[in-house]
Amino acid sequence: MISVVIASKDRENFLRGTLASLDAQAGAPPFEVIVVDNGSRDGTRNLVEDRAGGNPPVRYVAEPQPNRAKARNRGVDAARYDYVAFCDDDVRLPEGWIAAHAAAQGGASYVVNGPILNVASPDRRPAPRPVNYSRAYLCSCNASVAKSAFVVAGGFDESFNLYGWEDTELGLRLRNMGVPWRFSWDAYLWHIKPPQENTLAVESAKAVEKARMARRFVAKHPSLRARLATGAYGANLARGRYFLPDWLLAVYAGVATSRRAPDWLSALMRRQLLDGIYTRELARPPHADS
Repeated sequence: MISVVIASKDRENFLRGTLASLDAQAGAPPFEVIVVDNGSRDGTRNLVEDRAGGNPPVRYVAEPQPNRAKARNRGVDAARYDYVAFCDDDVRLPEGWIAAHAAAQGGASYVVNGPILNVASPDRRPAPRPVNYSRAYLCSCNASVAKSAFVVAGGFDESFNLYGWEDTELGLRLRNMGVPWRFSWDAYLWHIKPPQENTLAVESAKAVEKARMARRFVAKHPSLRARLATGAYGANLARGRYFLPDWLLAVYAGVATSRRAPDWLSALMRRQLLDGIYTRELARPPHADS
């Protein structure tokens, strides 16, 4: 029996489609859906409460402080079942998604992840490919874990109050506890990333936040593995301090946003720019966050 936890903030239109794909699950064990409203000002509450008497049951939980770690912890607190599955509010789930997580758990206690297929619109439904394999131990866009293991590990660290790394950090603690890991190809989902919403400005702001959370991650787990995973190792930090000047990032930004540049070059320069923003922020001293 599985509790699906979804944290959401001002994403009513996306959430509507995610809940519809949960309605369409086939071959699944009994499950419930818990939507944690993380400070929305749209119709999220009405959308969820209108489904309260449905099948599967959908429950509304409020966590007004915008913080994904805190929101997911509140969702797990409210979960009634033995296993907890996490997905985002902007996904579409194939009808066998819950059944696949249940099969991979097999009544034991694993951290189970599945392929995440980024698509530009809800109409795009590609099949998973080898490129969608990931060794990430816990990715909260698509994962399940026994509630008991989650509780013993201490849940998500709520000090990770910006974008990024809170799921990786929890995964490290679960790994250290000895909870085994499985990757289920059948537990795939489609993650909707419309270009008009994932603008360069939005992704740049996320890169800054992710770098700040990476510093927090390494401060808590100062191992070589953590430094390599986050990029917080000597050569890369030196690159951020001395070899990513403003003019170079401006060139990346100019080509990334140029209508004359071919798509492949724009995409490459976008990746270079976001990596540069992340790495420069990562190399800044922690007190510079203020």
